[in-house]
Amino acid sequence: MKTIQWFPGHMAKAVRMMEENLKLCDAVAFVLDARAPASSFNPRLADMAGGKPVLYLLNKGDLADGGADAALAAMQRAGRAAVRIAATQPSALRALTAAMETVTAEKRARLMEKGVKKPLRFLVAGIPNTGKSTVINLLAGGKKAQVGDKAGVTRAGQWVRCGAFELLDTPGTMPPSLADQRLARRLAYLGSVNDDILDREEVALALLAELWEKYPASLAERYGIEGGEPLEMYNKLCLRRGFVLKGNDYDYARGAVALLDDLRKGRLGKICLDSAEDLREVGLI
Repeated sequence: MKTIQWFPGHMAKAVRMMEENLKLCDAVAFVLDARAPASSFNPRLADMAGGKPVLYLLNKGDLADGGADAALAAMQRAGRAAVRIAATQPSALRALTAAMETVTAEKRARLMEKGVKKPLRFLVAGIPNTGKSTVINLLAGGKKAQVGDKAGVTRAGQWVRCGAFELLDTPGTMPPSLADQRLARRLAYLGSVNDDILDREEVALALLAELWEKYPASLAERYGIEGGEPLEMYNKLCLRRGFVLKGNDYDYARGAVALLDDLRKGRLGKICLDSAEDLREVGLI
């Protein structure tokens, strides 16, 4: 499979902007995808945080299974402040606000001792399409930040006042090097890498192989797939969905789009692709 690399020019600019804005912030919230918390972690952003309090948000938790809970527990045991949320659901607001108050409690106490009362500032960061802007909109009680379902929607920082906090929404930023291609592929599956630079058919074949290993029941229920080589499963998917061209050739392009859309929208059920070993590899535990 072709090596996945994606670090367009605006991302380098975004990193420089974040480095400058961090000086103005009291804490950092890193938004991860609960379906792939290790894959969606950018160690470079964590290094930038320095000694500031960091809160890890395992977002899209409504699309993840118990693997996300296991990842959350492992991160908490490792001393990380972390919470699993689904920012599209208003019920997530209480847990999110409580977690933000906890990580900034010491800072607020120091300010109160000095008689200073001001909103504390969070820089909200993460790789593309993890839901940073949706998190901000949840906190703000409305659509304050630009939201989209494709990589790279937010291109400039935006300050948003949210109750006791001010939040800076930042553009999604990938690591300059996606060294572990297993993790890079998972980002491609979930839409964090721009689809336009990918060979979607190769991505679909890799996804089918990984899903058969980890979630065979999902493939059986959705597409009637009961095993085989990735190409055999791909053929079955196309046949099941009616993606057949003249001459009985399979329409692999439509099959790839359908498979990726089904995964991203949760039609294949709740999943978590990353393991404890993956969390350890990227330094989250």
